[in-house]
Amino acid sequence: MTDPTPLESVRRQIALAVGENAVFDGWTGKAVDSAAAQLGIDPAVARLAFPKDPAAMVEAWIDGVDAAMVNAFPPERIAAMKVRDRIRSLIWFRLETTGPAREAVRSALAILAMPQNVPLGLKTGWRSADRMWRLAGDTATDYNHYTKRLILSGVYGATLLAWLDDQTEGWTATAAFLDRRLGEVMRFEKAKAEWTANAIRRPSLSRFLGRLRYPPH
Repeated sequence: MTDPTPLESVRRQIALAVGENAVFDGWTGKAVDSAAAQLGIDPAVARLAFPKDPAAMVEAWIDGVDAAMVNAFPPERIAAMKVRDRIRSLIWFRLETTGPAREAVRSALAILAMPQNVPLGLKTGWRSADRMWRLAGDTATDYNHYTKRLILSGVYGATLLAWLDDQTEGWTATAAFLDRRLGEVMRFEKAKAEWTANAIRRPSLSRFLGRLRYPPH
């Protein structure tokens, strides 16, 4: 994430508090005012820093969750983990961080599901998945870069929906759901890697035709 401007810093500073107050005030300017008062920030500055449109407010809140995640996982914390554990820890951190705003998360998803906001919802989901993969150490630049983020967006989105309805203590049902989804992803990645490796040894029509045209000397 790039260095924020002063207003972006204020926006990220109050973002999580805005989400928590949106539980009671909705995604409105009142939630921004309540967050500013809670954190001792000039409400005029907070209003200037935070968007007014509900969908844009949700996007700013998600950006705040992303920023908190980046700050919480410096390289030395995540380096010793396996890739699966890194992704799981990042997703679980997001759930814990947004726990106080869980009912606002439900309304945020409803806002992003509106037809006019679907592109924004897809963009924010992709961006969060990209930040998770980058924190996890992914450096892929080929098609894997896109497939990993697409799959993780789906896993995270499905986990969010399971979490919203989870009434178990410590969200054990969500944890089990997440572990199953990640297990499926890991099996898929393993199969894909094996298929790619075997492709090198698999008969190739283009190589065969090339040999007919240019026989070895």
